[in-house]
Amino acid sequence: MAEPAAHTEAHTEAPGGHAVFPPFQRDTFASQLVWLTISFVLLYVLMAKVALPRIGAIFAEREKRIGDDLKAAQDFKTQSDAAHAAYEKALADARGRAQGIAATTREQQAAEAEATNKRLEAQLHERIAAAEQSIAATRAAAMGNVGSIAAETATAIVERLIGQAPADRDVAAAVSEALKR
Repeated sequence: MAEPAAHTEAHTEAPGGHAVFPPFQRDTFASQLVWLTISFVLLYVLMAKVALPRIGAIFAEREKRIGDDLKAAQDFKTQSDAAHAAYEKALADARGRAQGIAATTREQQAAEAEATNKRLEAQLHERIAAAEQSIAATRAAAMGNVGSIAAETATAIVERLIGQAPADRDVAAAVSEALKR
């Protein structure tokens, strides 16, 4: 049994007692190159026929999905822009209608206020005319009584001054001459 252990040591030791890295051993170098080639070809075929087509399909699917999403986003943006334009137009139309309604309301209120002012002014003129007639009638009545009041007052003053009442016709003549001036 000592012999196989020595044989193992011979393969793993370099001259001078140092161990050699197994891939650099001259005895197994040719077989290692064959297995490397076989492994490389197998991995290459496996990658080319199985893994890379699947990865390519995944990339193609993702690219298609991203393209579809971008197209959908563009469609939504177009719809949003159209809806925004319709909203702005509706808002402008509503403002125009509101301004029209406000102008019509202002005109109606101004017309109503003017009609009310004319009606009140007419009533005021009627009252002023009635008051002027009442004042004229009162003045005429007062002026009619002024003569008799002045005659009575003049008679009372003269009687008090001279102690004797003057004649009614003298008092009436003096009062009518004073009223004429």
